[in-house]
Amino acid sequence: MHRLPPVTRALLMANVAVFILQLVTGDLLVGPFALWPFGSPQFRGAPEFEIWQLVTYGFLHGSLTHLFFNMFALYMFGGEIERLLGSQRYLVYYLVCVVGAAVAQLVVLGGMDRPPMPTVGASGGVFGLLLAYGMAFPQRRLMLLFPPIPMPAWLFVTLYGLLELYLGVTGSGQGVAHFAHLGGMAAGYVLLTYWARRRGPRP
Repeated sequence: MHRLPPVTRALLMANVAVFILQLVTGDLLVGPFALWPFGSPQFRGAPEFEIWQLVTYGFLHGSLTHLFFNMFALYMFGGEIERLLGSQRYLVYYLVCVVGAAVAQLVVLGGMDRPPMPTVGASGGVFGLLLAYGMAFPQRRLMLLFPPIPMPAWLFVTLYGLLELYLGVTGSGQGVAHFAHLGGMAAGYVLLTYWARRRGPRP
């Protein structure tokens, strides 16, 4: 981990530390810091949405497996993007993707008439990093885990995005915030395009 640039290293450490705190405190952090949909108070005992949840939910995780896959992706792609953008701009980019994912999730949850469920996880930021990686290094080879098929980064990102869209529209993969993943990618693309137009670093 010492070879990672500072912000990526700090994000990894923060997520792991918060998860350990979750293990110690149980569900104590979920109420105030997970992402809750608008209107939650209409359901008896449900926590309310608060503005800080747009960021804090991205540091909570539902299980060790959830944490592992998000942190593995952050480790794999975060360092490259941080070196490309610079630490300050990289942090802004990551947080914008986290917030963009939260906004997308709130929009989707707002159209559902059912008891609110909290959203947690760094996936929105991770999917933003995946998009940036695909734009920055389109010909780099990435290997799927299942099945182990190598493909260029641009194709990997495109297929992953299409899969998330399909799963979100069809309602497959219950319990996974597919539209939040797409929201993280969309927010990342908008920000990268804005920076490119201002002659900023260009993945």
